[in-house]
Amino acid sequence: MSTNVTTGFAHKIVEARPTPKVVSPEEWQAARTKFLEKEKQYTHLRDELTRERMELPWEKVEKDYVFDGPEGKVSLSDLFDGRSQLIVQHFMFGPHETIGCVGCSFAADSINGVLPHLEHHDVSIAVISRASLPVLEAFRKRMGWNFKWVSSGGSDFNYDYHVSFRKEDLEKGQVYYNYGIVENLPTHLEDLQGISAFYKDEDGNIYHTYSTYGRGGELQLTTYNYLDIAPLGRNEKGENGDLTAWVRHHDKYDAKGHVDNTGRYHEDETGSCCHSEEKAS
Repeated sequence: MSTNVTTGFAHKIVEARPTPKVVSPEEWQAARTKFLEKEKQYTHLRDELTRERMELPWEKVEKDYVFDGPEGKVSLSDLFDGRSQLIVQHFMFGPHETIGCVGCSFAADSINGVLPHLEHHDVSIAVISRASLPVLEAFRKRMGWNFKWVSSGGSDFNYDYHVSFRKEDLEKGQVYYNYGIVENLPTHLEDLQGISAFYKDEDGNIYHTYSTYGRGGELQLTTYNYLDIAPLGRNEKGENGDLTAWVRHHDKYDAKGHVDNTGRYHEDETGSCCHSEEKAS
């Protein structure tokens, strides 16, 4: 399996597949149970990687980055929007382009659904590109996205986080990307993709806690995968101590209700439709 550096997605060589072995229910169950052992090993390994990721050292952000946003100039601190954690999607969209990268657009399609869950769990998301704000806004509206998208065209942000490259470096045939040297990147390819995480403390100090590039962005497809790279991880606290303590339907976060330990949502108001259904059952 190889990775296309321009998109970060893996390309699997498709080969002729053998005819599936058809077995009895008992044989199927035995094979599936055996494979479950490997799945559990993978789950435990991912838990360990998450723990180690959260223990990585932080670096303090010393620069005052300023971006162009829909409401005017905004700082990196502003993008936290009152929360302590921020995840940034570095979207490939250069200043000379009018349409966003297909791979980055595919990744961005995953954000709308998880956004209300993350925002109610102390995590903000912002998408940042070098294209001008009017171009970004036009494409965002076309795609039906509702996340915050700002332009870094007037700052060093993309260069400092190694997702954009100056022409002189491209012409030399070597750029730094994904924690190594990439050689002979096409000279017109000035931007690549990635994801970065930041934490802001009570004094307003901002720390860079994590960045991933290339195939590292494949995991950001669900709310949990986003939380697993956030500075505080899943951060599940509450009466039940698990996801039922905080997760809600995205249209129920501001409603007065609760989730029981079976994952069912209940309205707290007396005489609600949910209580009526419970009495009827």
